[in-house]
Amino acid sequence: MKRIMLVFGTRPEAIKMAPLVIELKKNDADFETIVCVTGQHREMLDQVLDIFGIKPDYDLNIMKQGQDLYDITARVLTGMRDVLNECKPDVVLVHGDTTTSTAAALAAFYQQIPVGHVEAGLRTYNIYSPWPEEMNRQLTGRISTYNFAPTSLSEKNLKEEKVHGKIFVTGNTVIDALHIVVAKLKGDKSMAEEQVKVLAKAGYDVSRLDQGRRLILITGHRRENFGEGFINMVTAMKDLSEKYPDVDFVYPMHLNPNVRKPIHQVFGEDLTAYTNFFFIEPLQYLEFVYLMEKSHIVLTDSGGIQEEAPGLGKPVLVMRDTTERPEALESGTVHLVGTDYNKIMSEVSTLLDNAEAYQRMSQAVNPYGDGRASQRIIQALINN
Repeated sequence: MKRIMLVFGTRPEAIKMAPLVIELKKNDADFETIVCVTGQHREMLDQVLDIFGIKPDYDLNIMKQGQDLYDITARVLTGMRDVLNECKPDVVLVHGDTTTSTAAALAAFYQQIPVGHVEAGLRTYNIYSPWPEEMNRQLTGRISTYNFAPTSLSEKNLKEEKVHGKIFVTGNTVIDALHIVVAKLKGDKSMAEEQVKVLAKAGYDVSRLDQGRRLILITGHRRENFGEGFINMVTAMKDLSEKYPDVDFVYPMHLNPNVRKPIHQVFGEDLTAYTNFFFIEPLQYLEFVYLMEKSHIVLTDSGGIQEEAPGLGKPVLVMRDTTERPEALESGTVHLVGTDYNKIMSEVSTLLDNAEAYQRMSQAVNPYGDGRASQRIIQALINN
């Protein structure tokens, strides 16, 4: 029996690792499953753990007010030293491109414990975009013994880099998670009704959509967009809401002051003064998936949403200059608009005004998998 430790610390990691935790625990004849969380995102992480019913075996609880990348790296690295010494896993699984993932992989490497990298091989090859994620995932890929690539392009990247570890194409576990949650929402009427209540309390009445209104769901939080880029993004959002008064714009705002400050600069101090623009507090994963399923377009600078929203047939406009998910660009589920005011205005307007353009994007095939990525990862671990 292999002792497998999964380490994650942010909400996106938790969402993408949860299906793998669930599947590993089903295979208890082959694996002893141990979950270690770092708490890099404290409250948002705990929300996801609750949704999927996961209780960590170890919690480093590193979250401190005002922490920076130095603090996160040091705390994860030293915290994992003690956990690994005590637990002695056979394999450590990390996910993606966070500082938690890279520091945990490095800690395992220092004890010569094999690392499995879930969602391996995503690349922009610009080490500052996205920052620090691009360098994080390159470093983790170098350390890993098992690289679980979501697509054949990710596999190609890893092969060209001549990574030392084995490579397996699995699909992306985020689609596994999405299938689990959508099935819950559709199969449990009371759960769906609860999401409506939570959203109403947060400041958005979903019943507005029953009147034929369309919804644009917005997220924005990337460091490289802070400053002028964010001002451009937010200004375009404001002007779009004025251009399309019959469309609702909903923006769950990240807690980072660098996100909220430009919003207030453009929209003013009273964010409740707008009739079709709704600024709400960050949502839990369940509420976010529910809202994403109800949306018409998703406008984002996030990575994972580029994979999730197409799984629900939603066109995605990405407010970044580069993406490590070019498969989505090639398939047509995603368009890059960067932080360019004119591009954001033009692309959103086209999707709202041109039914044919909208249909092309919404019906494009999602390249990120069929919801069975976790099963493929487990089979690779059994056979290797």
